[in-house]
Amino acid sequence: MAGINKAACIGGGVIGGGWIARFLLAGIDVNVFDPHPEAGRIVGEVIANAEKAYAMLTGAPLPPRGRLNFCKTLEEAVADADWIQESVPERLDLKRGVLTEIDAAARPNALIGSSTSGLLPSDLQRDMTHPERLFVAHPYNPVYLLPLVEIVGGERTSAATIRAAMDSLPPIGMKGVHIAKEIEAFVGDRLLEALWREALWLIHDDICTVETLDDVIRYSFGLRWAQMGLFQTYRIAGGEAGMRHFLAQFGPCLAWPWTKLTDVVDLDEALIEKIGRQSDEQAAGLSIRELERIRDENLVGILQALKGGHAGKGWGAGKLLKDFEQSLWAQGGRATVSFDPSKPLRLVETKVSPAWVDYNGHMTEHRYLQVFGDTSDALLRLIGVDLAYVEAGQSYYTVETHIRHLGEAKLGQAIHSTCQILSVDEKRLHVFHTLYGTATGEALATAEHMLLHVDTKAGKAIPAPAAVYDKAKVIAQAHATLTVPEGVGRHVGQKR
Repeated sequence: MAGINKAACIGGGVIGGGWIARFLLAGIDVNVFDPHPEAGRIVGEVIANAEKAYAMLTGAPLPPRGRLNFCKTLEEAVADADWIQESVPERLDLKRGVLTEIDAAARPNALIGSSTSGLLPSDLQRDMTHPERLFVAHPYNPVYLLPLVEIVGGERTSAATIRAAMDSLPPIGMKGVHIAKEIEAFVGDRLLEALWREALWLIHDDICTVETLDDVIRYSFGLRWAQMGLFQTYRIAGGEAGMRHFLAQFGPCLAWPWTKLTDVVDLDEALIEKIGRQSDEQAAGLSIRELERIRDENLVGILQALKGGHAGKGWGAGKLLKDFEQSLWAQGGRATVSFDPSKPLRLVETKVSPAWVDYNGHMTEHRYLQVFGDTSDALLRLIGVDLAYVEAGQSYYTVETHIRHLGEAKLGQAIHSTCQILSVDEKRLHVFHTLYGTATGEALATAEHMLLHVDTKAGKAIPAPAAVYDKAKVIAQAHATLTVPEGVGRHVGQKR
């Protein structure tokens, strides 16, 4: 399979909704089947959170959002899907029945993943006619931001299926890790369960509160884990002698009776009430949706920091984000724009996301510059200045900008931008962008830019090659017949 062109999600809860958002924002159409009466609302809220997070996460040109279709039957949902993700409640009988239904209705070459957090794929595929295409695809919440997927095959899962699943994940910004042997709870949840069991004992024995325990994690080793995991962190702790010294020094303490990892705490009503009360106090009145948004904003910040790590090359999940953005820029360069010489180029279509508005509910100033920058980038890709061109050492740099704010772009409003080339020569590109409210056609802002063609390694302006310059000239010659936009050449404070 070359990639996912259409996905189907069976189950639209927290995890299923996250998968839906991940697929949609990667430009993939998604069919959904979920008999829950409020599935549409739940999925819609997850998608809204995901869109806000992506608006903060990356400035790379996302593909047009995929189409979302709620289906009346499971058979309708999976009929033409390339990747089918099952995310129904964690009961073996239920999952086994749903997966068998999917198997009967799906195309022969469709991939079928289960979001189970602990059930064995061999048990799940027991009754399937085509068990070779079933695998566990265990993600982490929120699926639209956390990129890891544990890929686990069962006894009858084919090697080709595992390869296809692993190859399908990077184009949607995710990293698959193949777990070599199936085991209950796989890898991540087994580690979390060990920590969780010990945490419950610490609360049970009144060693600390839930807030103190969370503070111990988030102010210390949680920060280390976010960027270096467990073993590499301990390698550093071993000093110059590395991991062998660390194991020799701290290995013996594993036999000391520090933990209760093999004992299961009794979650009786008293302990449940204690944890529930302390958790309520810790939340301080914040709703689940508010906590989700705070979580997403923090995750975006961590991912952005990791993207700039290791001397700008990216590190851990940040490198994965950097690589994903590179693919988005490359795909953006292949986008086609219909060239109508009778009007300015319409280059960017978007809407004002929650992450773009200020305390007044209007689009904040730097987002106008972002949209106008995206418009310039779209024009450059159109004339051949794509990612490969930039990586080869040449580009256009914006050296002068003047923005006018004429109206107010508001939350949720559909907007689009146009570009008119005012003039071009071998080194300079003079453009005028206009931002419109799509529904009304009202001009909300304009931007006039001067760009210079540069040798990025030498750090100086040089003539653009003929292949680029000639494309820009064709557009400029057509635009020369258009009316010069009102606002060209204005300066700050000039009266209208």
